[in-house]
Amino acid sequence: VQLQASGGGLVQAGESLRLSCAVSGGTFSNYAMGWFRQAPGKEREFVGFIGSGWRGRNTYYTDSVRGRFTLTRDDTQDTVWLQMNSLKPEDTAVYFCASLTDGYYPGLDVYTSQWQYEYWGQGTQVTVSS
Repeated sequence: VQLQASGGGLVQAGESLRLSCAVSGGTFSNYAMGWFRQAPGKEREFVGFIGSGWRGRNTYYTDSVRGRFTLTRDDTQDTVWLQMNSLKPEDTAVYFCASLTDGYYPGLDVYTSQWQYEYWGQGTQVTVSS
């Protein structure tokens, strides 16, 4: 399974970016997808999650991005998108997409720990200037 993240760039505060994560190999429709980010000198942190279709594509976001970021997916294109609006300088980081088989952890509806994810993309840089 390979994940290819793209769409990063340099924007000004208040602007928008849309990141993509294309998945090849495996059965995309069975995957739960997560996004994480890592700023210089900081640990990787959870950004958002979108469940598989059988779970109704449920979404969950960390507090700092809720209301500004939106996750969507298209199982016919094996792709998930992270729409980021009203970007702030503190959103500057390398953004990573990750996947795991949804339902792998019984009883959990959302996966927010990086250690739960099996496959990772290479990361895409997002820089927000003030």
